Amino acid sequence: MKIDGKTYGTTKSGERADLVKITNSKGVSISVTSYGATLVSVKTPDKNGKSAEITLGKADLAAYEEGHPYFGSTVGRVCNRIAGAEFSLDGTTYKLNKNNGPNCLHGGPGGFDKQIWDVFPFKEDNKAGVRLTYVSDDGEEGFPGRLEVSAVYTLTEDNELYFDYEAVSDKATPINLTNHVYWNLAGTEDCTVLDHELKMNCRYYIPVNDVQIPTGEVASVDGTPFDFRKTKKIGLDIEAAGGFDHSWVTSAWDRNISGIGSADAVEALPDAGPFAVLSEPSSGRVLEFFTTQPAVQFYTGNFIENEKGRSRVYSKNYGMCLETQNFPDAPNQMNFPSCILRPGEKYIQSTMIKFSW
Repeated sequence: MKIDGKTYGTTKSGERADLVKITNSKGVSISVTSYGATLVSVKTPDKNGKSAEITLGKADLAAYEEGHPYFGSTVGRVCNRIAGAEFSLDGTTYKLNKNNGPNCLHGGPGGFDKQIWDVFPFKEDNKAGVRLTYVSDDGEEGFPGRLEVSAVYTLTEDNELYFDYEAVSDKATPINLTNHVYWNLAGTEDCTVLDHELKMNCRYYIPVNDVQIPTGEVASVDGTPFDFRKTKKIGLDIEAAGGFDHSWVTSAWDRNISGIGSADAVEALPDAGPFAVLSEPSSGRVLEFFTTQPAVQFYTGNFIENEKGRSRVYSKNYGMCLETQNFPDAPNQMNFPSCILRPGEKYIQSTMIKFSW
C-alpha cells in the first residue's frame, strides 16, 4: 500500500485543503481531499489491464468550490431531502435553510460538503486510508447539538473500498450521512451510464411526490420500473420511471438497523451479501456494494447539464450514484427508521464496495 499527500489548494476564505492518494498493489487508487471530505478520484484497471478514472469530478479545488452536484462529497448533517426545510424534535420545531425548492437538501447550502475537515492518513498491513474529522457546531445550518463526526475511507489489498462514519452529539439531533460519488465504469468521462447493468437485491422502494419527498409508503417493486432484482440495463426502464432518483430498501431494514449503535452490523459487513452489483460490459469492470444502512438512493444524474468536469463537459446521465443512507425525510416520517442521535449514543455505519474487472 502506498500513501501520498500534498496541499490541494487554498479556499477563498484562506483555508488550506489537503489531498491524500492511496494506491494498492493491484492498481486501484483513491484520492480524498479535506474539502468536503470529498472522494475526488477512483481509478481501477479494466479487463485489459488499462487503468482509468471511474468517477465524475472536477479539475481542481477552485472548481469544486465554485459549485458542483456533490461529486464525491460527504453530505450531511442529513443527506437527501427534509420536507419544508423543517422538523420537530422533542417539542421544538427547527427551521433549516432551503436549497432545493421548498426543501433542505444534503444538509443545506453550508453542509458538510463545503467544510474543511481535519485529515489523518493511516497505513496497516493490507490496507491504508484516511480518517477525516469535523465538528459541526450547535445551530449550524439550523440543526441542534454540537456534533463530532468522523469519515474514514479505507482501501484494501483485496480491492475493497470502505466508507465508515461515526458521530456523537451533546443534544438530540437528526443525522444521516452518505458519500455522493458518481460512477461511470466505462472510464472515458464522455458517455452515459444507460448501458451499465445493475442488479439490486431490494424488494421495496420509497415512492415520492412531485418535489421528491416520500409519500410515507414503502412499496413493492413488483411490476414496476423499479424492479432491479434481475440484472438489467439502467436505460431500459429509465423513461418509464421518469428518471431514477429514489430510495430502495435494503436488508438492513428487515434487521432493524439504521445507524444508531449498530457496531455489530459494521463488523459483520464483509460476510453480508451485496445489495447491488453494477457492471459495464465494454470495460469488464464490476462493483459490488455492501452496507449496514436500510436504504440506498439510486440517482442517474438526471439534473446534470453542461457541467464542466476534469476534462469533459458532463451531460444528463453521465454518472450514477448509489448513496447508502437512512430513509429520506426520516425526521418528519414517524413510520420510517429513526435518524435521531441522542447524547450517550453513537452513530456508526459502514458501506463497502468491492472492485473487479
